[in-house]
Amino acid sequence: MFPLNRNRRLRTNEAIRSLVRETIISPNDFIVPLFVVEGKGIKEEIPSMPNYFRMSLDNIEKEVHELWKLGLKSVLLFVKVPDNLKDNKGTEALNPNGLMQRAIKTVKNATPGMLVMTDVALDPFSSFGHDGIVENGQIANDITSAILAEMSVSHAEAGADFVAPSDMMDGRILEIRDALEHAGYINTGILAYSAKYASAHYGPFRDALDSAPVDLQNIPKDKKTYQMDYHNRIEAIRETLMDIEEGADIVMVKPGISYLDIVREIKNAVEVPVAVYQVSGEYAMIKAASQRGWLDHDAVMMEQVTAIKRAGADMIASYFAKDVVKLIS
Repeated sequence: MFPLNRNRRLRTNEAIRSLVRETIISPNDFIVPLFVVEGKGIKEEIPSMPNYFRMSLDNIEKEVHELWKLGLKSVLLFVKVPDNLKDNKGTEALNPNGLMQRAIKTVKNATPGMLVMTDVALDPFSSFGHDGIVENGQIANDITSAILAEMSVSHAEAGADFVAPSDMMDGRILEIRDALEHAGYINTGILAYSAKYASAHYGPFRDALDSAPVDLQNIPKDKKTYQMDYHNRIEAIRETLMDIEEGADIVMVKPGISYLDIVREIKNAVEVPVAVYQVSGEYAMIKAASQRGWLDHDAVMMEQVTAIKRAGADMIASYFAKDVVKLIS
């Protein structure tokens, strides 16, 4: 009891605070998202994501070398597909010489030890901007899952270590796992976007890949029929447990800072690693506010990534990864 117990004794100076600190951030905590575009010599800043870039393969090669030197050992690849290659069938997603497949090989050739994860969803390849095939004004679940399974095998053939289905179709983890097993890729892992919410925080990402849903009559303008309703908590646990049963090796909660209660619920409920995606809107808000002098960029950045890990994340996909690692080193 007070005054025999004074909690502030353990906060007296930085030395003691560091010694008793419960949550430590290191380079091993991060997955680095990378945006890939066709061309050569391209490194174009994304307007809504200051200091983050779309890069052609030659610059991706330079980037992964830098990441590796910083101690960052995992990347998550996304591709920006030219409009003329988009359709409602996911045709380009299955191209063995497509941009994603070449990006995987580029990273693996440049840094063989880098863990390569790949986005598995149809929205970058869709003329409608949806994560699945549009059929009779709806996002068709089962035919989409079949294409996602083929897509996953194609990524594994190119050298991906993990496929990361971000689409939220029902049953797609089982279909992907079965396809990988049948093709002999028994060691290719699945990072499942298990609790991905229909969030308003994704806007800058869709700008980066030009993958926002189109506004056409009789086609949903949003993704609320497949991404989760942000009012729900128990549903996230159910979704996650189903993905694990179907073969997911790692499960993900997306977005991050607004969903820390979900992160903790899932961490308490599962025995597999839990990932969190600190998404583009979270990144953009900190960048914009700090540019206006309204908050301290580095302090808020560190507080948020620490909060995500403290809530239960074993790994964090974050656009801040390089900034964090440079700061803590």
